[in-house]
Formats: sequence, C-alpha cells, structure tokens
Amino acid sequence: MPEAAIRRDVLANGVRFVTERMPHVRSVSIGVWLSRGSRHEPVSHAGIAHFVEHMLFKGTARRTAEGIAQEVDSIGGQLDAFTSKEYAGYYMKVLDEHLPVAVDLLSDLVSHPTFATADIEKEQKVVLEEIKMVEDTPDDLVHELFSEAFWPGHPLGRPILGVPDSVSALDRPTLRQYFSGTYVAPNLVVVAAGNLEHDRLKALLEISLADVPGEGDVSVMAPPTVAQIAVIRRKDLEQSHVCLGTPALPQNHPDRYVAYALNTVLGGSMSSRLFQNVREKRGLAYAVFSGLSAYHDTGALSIYAGCANDVVSELIDVVVAELRHLKDEPVGEAELRRAKDHLKGSLMLNLESTSSRMSHLARQEIYRDRTDTLDAMLAAIERVSVEDVQRVARRFFTAGALGVTVLGNVNGLQVTREQLSL
Repeated sequence: MPEAAIRRDVLANGVRFVTERMPHVRSVSIGVWLSRGSRHEPVSHAGIAHFVEHMLFKGTARRTAEGIAQEVDSIGGQLDAFTSKEYAGYYMKVLDEHLPVAVDLLSDLVSHPTFATADIEKEQKVVLEEIKMVEDTPDDLVHELFSEAFWPGHPLGRPILGVPDSVSALDRPTLRQYFSGTYVAPNLVVVAAGNLEHDRLKALLEISLADVPGEGDVSVMAPPTVAQIAVIRRKDLEQSHVCLGTPALPQNHPDRYVAYALNTVLGGSMSSRLFQNVREKRGLAYAVFSGLSAYHDTGALSIYAGCANDVVSELIDVVVAELRHLKDEPVGEAELRRAKDHLKGSLMLNLESTSSRMSHLARQEIYRDRTDTLDAMLAAIERVSVEDVQRVARRFFTAGALGVTVLGNVNGLQVTREQLSL
C-alpha cells in the first residue's frame, strides 16, 4: 500500500511532526518551527525571541559555531532561520541521503545551546547593527512606524528586533530562562518535505529530540486595540515613504480567500488598480503595492508607496479614491477572474520546491492544527464571488478605519481625517 503524501504525527514527548513525501525530487527540506515569536515576549525583554534565534547558531555542547558552518557546507546544505511576530523557524535543505545529518544538527541547535557570555556580548553588537540597518532602510522603517502607531502599546506593534536598551540588557540567565520555558514540546513542530520516509524520519527524531522538555511557560495573548491615526516623521530622504492600512482578518477566518482576492485586485499584482492608477497612469510612484498581515486574532491590510516628497498628498488622495471605489462598486467579472487565476498560479508555482512546501505545511500546522490540500485551497479561491469581494471591502474600508504613516522630507505636510475618510 503506497504511503500517504502528507502525514501528521506526534513524537513521544509531544512534539508535533508533519511530513510530505515528494518521491520525484532528490532533496529534503526539514525545519523545527517554534509557535512563539516577538508577540509572546515581555516588553522588558523586547527582542529576546530574535536574539535567541541568533544565539542558537553560536554553539552547542557538541558543536562550535564554526563547526556548524563547516558541517553544513561539507554536505552542500542550506541552513537558515528567522523570527516573526508569532513564530520562528530553523530549517535545512539537503540531499535526501544527508537527512540524518540535518536531523542531528537541527535537533542539537534547538536542544543544547550553550549561551556563552562572550558570544552573547558579541551578538549584542551584531543585533544593534541590525537595528541600525532598519533605521537606514526607509521602506522597512515606515512599516515598523505604521505598526507601532496602528497597534499602540501592543506586542504586535513592537519591532521584532527589539530596541537598543532591551537588547543591551540581555544576559545569560535571562536568555536561559526564556529558552527553557519557550523551547518546549507543546511549542515545537517538526516539518519535512521531499524524498523521505515518514517512519524512518520519526525514529531519528525520537532519539535526537528526546531532551526537549514536555512543558514550559504559558503564554496568554490579548488582541490589540487599533488606533487609526496619521503619523508624519520627518527624515532627510530623497523620497517619501507612505504606508496606509486598515484592520483586516485573522489567519483562520473563513473569508481569508476573499481577502486574498481583494488584495490582488487592489495592489497585489502588476495589473492591480494601485499599480495601474498610481504608477502607470499618473507616474506618482515607482513602487506601490498592498499586502495582508494576518495573526491569530487580528490582521491588517497595508498599502506601501515610495514617491517624490511633493506628491505625497496627491498619492494619498488617489489611494483613498481606489479604496472607496472598491467598497462602493462591485469588481468586474473579468477583473476577478484575472485575480483568482493569478492567486492560483502563484500558489502552485510557490509550492513547487521542497522548502516552500515545508514552510507552507508548518504555517498550516501552527495556525490551523490541520493541513489543507492544494486542491482544497484552489477550490476555495475559485468559490470567491464578486459579492464576496464587495462585502469584505465594506468590512475593511469603513468610516475612520484608515491609518497612515509618512516618512520623508515633508516639511509642513498635513493629513486630515477628511482626506482619509472612506
């Protein structure tokens, strides 16, 4: 009897385990995913989730930082990690024959980090430089400023990297305490996709992750309160950077595929309304697009544009007009057809590699505790109707819903509530 392509399982210590067998490839992508991120850290230790991610690569009881790098290079593998607001991931892509090496290495990283004091001090310097890089990257900075104003006083509004004072204050006991309470079985998911055998991989993981604790600290999440305000920060730049946004849907909302279609129509493709009307017809911006951010209990639809300092007000007017249009008038059947085909094509192309399949499965497990098949997702996109899009547009684009952040050399710029009125 052939093995099922996708299998979900649980290790003896409670770590969840998901695999997708792709026998037509020679690679395997495997990741250890943590269902905790910057949202779950106390404000006094802002940035600790991201800092721990850095520290796990600095050495374990069995491996030095240089040894980790040499081991990955010696098998032609790819090793990387990231931290987001609600989860983190450590993952490798290797030839199928090197899967045992990847399992052993990843398990060692998330089970036995040393947190040497000398390494902590060096990595604090690195992360402080990373924070400065954001300040010098205005298209990133404007999104951070927008989130901070949009979700004021809430962890989702704070930068993932933390701030200089909180990062500088981190020490070995603090990192150890955070790690021991967070990197525990209920918060971990191992996901692998590629040319693999589920049962053989499970046997390897049972041994390599045996030291992972069965329980840890309890994290309580509260949804943020939204503040739709205009924030203008002057910075001596050649270009102004504008971010507008409204509340949107959480990750598991039944209308999420409708929101994807709406975003595609608005600013998610080259034929989108924003790209065509802001860039192509008016030449107001080189870069303009919209995107969705979705979390366990909330979400945001944001619009970004980079433009000349003297056209910011005009650009905001054009964007607001597009939002009103999307809310007040149904999209055309041909436009919706194009958006749905774009979504389906992007989804299928994105899932062609083992690494993208692995990441997709991990997010499904973290947010939905289940796995939607590709056919189910394609069918959900296909069911989106013109009426659905207008209904969700009316939900997003309500009176007083729009916030805006402007970063640039914009002396005297005023953005009024009337200008942002939907």
